[in-house]
Amino acid sequence: MNRLTVSAELPFGFHLSTPEEADRLVTLMIEDAPANIKQGDEVDVFVGTDEHGELIAFPTAPRVMLDEAAVLTAVSVTDFGAFFDWGLAKDLLVKPRQQEFPIHQGMRCLVHVYLDEQTGRIMGATRLHPFYQEQNHYLKEGDEVRCQVYAKTPLGYKILINQNCLGLIFQSDAFKPLQIGDETAGFIKTIREDGKIDVALQPKLHKGRASLEQQILDDLDAHGGFSTITDKSPADDIYKRFNVSKGAYKKALGSLYKQRRITINPNMIKLNQETAKK
Repeated sequence: MNRLTVSAELPFGFHLSTPEEADRLVTLMIEDAPANIKQGDEVDVFVGTDEHGELIAFPTAPRVMLDEAAVLTAVSVTDFGAFFDWGLAKDLLVKPRQQEFPIHQGMRCLVHVYLDEQTGRIMGATRLHPFYQEQNHYLKEGDEVRCQVYAKTPLGYKILINQNCLGLIFQSDAFKPLQIGDETAGFIKTIREDGKIDVALQPKLHKGRASLEQQILDDLDAHGGFSTITDKSPADDIYKRFNVSKGAYKKALGSLYKQRRITINPNMIKLNQETAKK
């Protein structure tokens, strides 16, 4: 976003500029201009580019700024590329060479916005490797991170981590269904020798299981000491209640059972009141 001054009125709109760069003109089309605007007025606009790389102004900001990534919807696809709605009258173009996979109309994709140096145009990309590294020196195993899925592979899901670097969620570590464009919390599982990052959807450390055990006890206490969510329950039911995989839930139940804090029946779990607070 820029605060610019109206330097000239034109039949089709206005030229905007700054005192420091009076010869660098930005065109504001008349249909996008505020009412009663005149020469000398200051306006706040988003500066983008047209198909020729010329600077043009928009009255509102897009959903994603330069050098950022966001989930956008493809509104049309041609041989020239895919066009995404990013909140402006002019759609964002992703050319075929910048597509991680073939894009079809209606698809939701994680799109990175960049300035193409050859054409001077603002463009999009769903291939993220040219713009983000696969290493991060500040992350460590066990850290909770924000993950955005941008592609699916036979191994699992390619993700953008904290809008900063790339990683992978293996299929075996994705206990809930994921789609391209989904955003989810994750935990750094492994940082390989080459610096590449593997992420899981639940913590690997023992403290994660201890936290889940407490969630189960609190849930039982809130429901009168009983629960019908057992180790035989569908994985979806377990995830909806506790946001964990069935495997993690069964391990936590097993630990609580060994501590004699719960009793497990075929259709019910019961809180052992005399040992639950130990």
